[in-house]
Amino acid sequence: QFESFLFSEARAESFKDFSPTEPNSRHMSTSAPELWGFVKKLLIISHGQATVERGFSINKEVETCNMDEETVVAQRLICDHVRVYGAVTQVPLTKEYRMYLDEEKRKKTKDEQMTKRKIAEDELEVLRKKRRNIHCVCETLEKDADSFAEKAESTTGTKMAELITKSNTLRRRYKEKREE
Repeated sequence: QFESFLFSEARAESFKDFSPTEPNSRHMSTSAPELWGFVKKLLIISHGQATVERGFSINKEVETCNMDEETVVAQRLICDHVRVYGAVTQVPLTKEYRMYLDEEKRKKTKDEQMTKRKIAEDELEVLRKKRRNIHCVCETLEKDADSFAEKAESTTGTKMAELITKSNTLRRRYKEKREE
C-alpha cells in the first residue's frame, strides 16, 4: 500500500495542495486504510495516549513548563489511579497515608510554633536593645546635667543662670527618658 500510495496518491494534485491546518485525512484514510492505521499508531506513540483524529492528550492537561520526566510519570500514575476510582473523593485513604498526613500536620504545627517563638525572641531582643540605648542616653544626660551644675557653681551672673537652665533641661529630658 505504501508503494501504491507513493506512485498514485503522492503525485495527485490534492496531495500537493495539502495544508496541515485543514482536515484532509479522509482522502488518505479511504484509499490506504492499512497505511493510515500504521500512521495513526505511529503518531499515537509520539503523542502519548492521544488519538490523532480528536487531537486529545491527557498528558497535555497535566504538563507544565520544565517538568522532570519522573514528575510526569508520577502525575500520570496518580491520574490513572483516580480514574480507576471515578473521582478524587472516592479514592480510599490507606492507614499509612493517614499516618503520613498526621505526621505532616505535626511537623507543620511544630514549624509554626518555632516561627512564633523566633518572632517573639526577635521582638524581645529589639526591646532589650532599645532599653540599653535608653539607659545609655539617660546616663549621658545625667552626666551632662551634673557637669553643667558643677560649672554653674564656679561661675556667677548670667553665665551661671544659663548653665543652671541647661542643667535643668537635661534633667527633665533624663526623667522623660527614664519613664520610657
